[in-house]
Amino acid sequence: MTPILPSHRRVLLVAVAAVAVAALASGCAAMVVHPWDHDLLAEKKMSFNPNPLETAMDMHIYFSKEGSTGGQDVGGGGCGCN
Repeated sequence: MTPILPSHRRVLLVAVAAVAVAALASGCAAMVVHPWDHDLLAEKKMSFNPNPLETAMDMHIYFSKEGSTGGQDVGGGGCGCN
């Protein structure tokens, strides 16, 4: 059996919880990339596609088996319905 909180305490508890959730959710939004950090982010291992030749070969094999082209990009799945 849980005790019932008075309405002003309940409102205060909800407000504190909302502020805590907002603080935790916005913690990553305040990050700044300094000019001296750009060289670290420009390294090959930080790219979305670190090995383009291997990815091209994998995509060739996948689309040869699948029988379509264009599924990895935003522009459609190869069915002509862009």
